[in-house]
Amino acid sequence: MLERAGQDYPRFKWVLGDIAAWRADAPVDLIFSNAALQWLDDHERLFPHLLDQVAPGGALAIQMPRNFSAPSHVAIRETIENGPWRERLAPLVRPEPVRSPESYHRMLAPHARTLDVWEIEYLQVLSGQDPVVTWTRATALRPYLDALEAGARSAFEAEYRARVRVGYPPEPDGRTLFPFKRVFVVAGK
Repeated sequence: MLERAGQDYPRFKWVLGDIAAWRADAPVDLIFSNAALQWLDDHERLFPHLLDQVAPGGALAIQMPRNFSAPSHVAIRETIENGPWRERLAPLVRPEPVRSPESYHRMLAPHARTLDVWEIEYLQVLSGQDPVVTWTRATALRPYLDALEAGARSAFEAEYRARVRVGYPPEPDGRTLFPFKRVFVVAGK
């Protein structure tokens, strides 16, 4: 992604690093994150740390998926729990990496001049064979699939696919409805 960004926007400086340890050289006007911070733990420390990097009058803007109690994500945990890969994959499970909007308000309110936190559930209308599996394969399933060898990966995915089909049956027109929650945070400094 950084290589492509550098090609598309060569006048910007692109840096590969650990966002949890990142510090701005000088306060910045805007820090934004789209669907990245759910992969990191310790939001109680991370979010105030990021807001501390923002200059007065600037903002921290974050969007994260919060679909961890949806059938798609429950099926991941059930597949792990009930399969021969349990010992290998159980340590990777993070049941609620993104907390409630209220939690983010509580952790940022003492540090922010203005604060808006909200949650929206979008209805994704998906097409194709097992579209929810296709969606999660590129996101939530990725760490588990990467931890398995090819044979186990195929078996895991087949078992997961069967569970997801129950949770997301196709509509009469063949499309699949996939409600998906996202949390938004805009904290002004």
